Amino acid sequence: MASVSRLLSGALGGIEAVPVCVEANLSRTGDPQTVVVGLPDSSVKESRDRVATAMANSGFDPFRGRITVNLAPADLKKEGSHFDLPIALAILLAADGEDGVFSPRGRSAGEPLDPEKTAIAGELSLNGEVRPVRGVLPLAASLRDAGATSILVPSANAAEAAVVEGLAVYPVKTLREAFETVLGAGGVRPVRGGLRSAASEPPEGGPDFAEVKGQEMAKRAIQIAVAGGHNILMIGPPGTGKSMLARRIPTILPPMTGAEALEATKIHSVAGLLPPGSGLLRERAFRSPHHTVSNVGLIGGGAHPSPGEVTLAHHGVLFLDELPEFSRSALEVLRQPMEDGFVTISRAAGSARFPSRFMLVAAMNPCPCGYYGDPNHACRCTRTQLQNYRSKISGPLLDRIDLHVEVPAVPLAGLQSLPAGASSAELREGVLAARGAQAVRFGSAAMCNAAMQRRDIEKWCRMDAACLEVMNFAIRDMKFSPRAHDRILKVARTVADLAGHEELRPEDIQEALGCRALDRAAWT
Repeated sequence: MASVSRLLSGALGGIEAVPVCVEANLSRTGDPQTVVVGLPDSSVKESRDRVATAMANSGFDPFRGRITVNLAPADLKKEGSHFDLPIALAILLAADGEDGVFSPRGRSAGEPLDPEKTAIAGELSLNGEVRPVRGVLPLAASLRDAGATSILVPSANAAEAAVVEGLAVYPVKTLREAFETVLGAGGVRPVRGGLRSAASEPPEGGPDFAEVKGQEMAKRAIQIAVAGGHNILMIGPPGTGKSMLARRIPTILPPMTGAEALEATKIHSVAGLLPPGSGLLRERAFRSPHHTVSNVGLIGGGAHPSPGEVTLAHHGVLFLDELPEFSRSALEVLRQPMEDGFVTISRAAGSARFPSRFMLVAAMNPCPCGYYGDPNHACRCTRTQLQNYRSKISGPLLDRIDLHVEVPAVPLAGLQSLPAGASSAELREGVLAARGAQAVRFGSAAMCNAAMQRRDIEKWCRMDAACLEVMNFAIRDMKFSPRAHDRILKVARTVADLAGHEELRPEDIQEALGCRALDRAAWT
């Protein structure tokens, strides 16, 4: 006679999850073997041996018959080691009461969990320990929406799962402990959490913009970029502080909203980058890939699509140092996520959509040797070398970078005597005020000026006759593209927000135009 059990788990797809029903059927007839069906990949197929060994080493006698495990829906590809624990528990629940199968004492100690409303995720070691897995947060959120009221997860993932409201989270350390918990005989107490505020302050004693001397114009441009969520390119000779400036940007970033923190945490959970025991992320991401990064590493991909650097930088900063050293193809694939805010990756095994709304911060030398235009060093580059170097950055990509700022060399003789200049605290105060104005304007703390669409520009960036005169003159003189025209208005709107202007003024347009001095037309 056969016995069947059902449990709830999930399959990851992008940063979301799809509920998966794990069914186990035990039969005394047929060959004594374990079969896993339902489009499992190699890691799930291998779970048969891990599960059998973990059960034996946890004190469970093997069931001597045919075990069939089905992962439904059967037309959805399943991958990941997090199916180990639900498969093992489904087999144990189906075998519970059979001769030779361990039945824990003290079942009256508590109410058993409803198997069909209990989500399970975890990898098993050969000795029966439950190891942490990636993607617990999206799994917990999806399975809660599918009707789960409780979830068993590795103890290292408990804080992550507890971010989801409405779930009783049971942190388990061993297979035996998990089995007893499902039957109501274990001593594991549930943890209940929920989404908490993600607001955070920069750590004291960290890097500060006051440490960068003599680059007040660059600091001002960075403040504008952060205040409006704009992309920025810094151009200057080696050693002028471009990387120092970029790495201090996190000190003036506004705090994440709860929704932003939840989405960022999901991404890092799926990528397996959350530290053990961590819950909701509090700080915005700052990603700085090396210029040898591949297209897949930058955008994401693989046989089973995984997030790339543009997604890991979602709601944060993507810093590309030595921009022309990146491959032309890698830079060109940036254009779509920069414009749309998401990446869709299609593979034979399926497709996944990853969010990628980030602030691009890039830095580069003005020429291959780095000293074009530097009054203190002679440039050794030929005109052809200079043009080839700059042509690595296409016009369409440059159009998508709102601010182009020069970071000139600071004379060494006067470096020590220069005042400290604007600090991170001062710059952040202006950023928060400008973001506050944008939150009132758009009705959302997550939307900023850089995300404005054409209708928003027409509504919030109206120009009077004086502003139109400045803009029209610049368009004729510098030959801006229509996309660049819109981005100039977005930057001008941010400049006005920093100054507290309700309407755009000519000086706002002029400062925004000054931040486009290296537009494509000015490079030749």
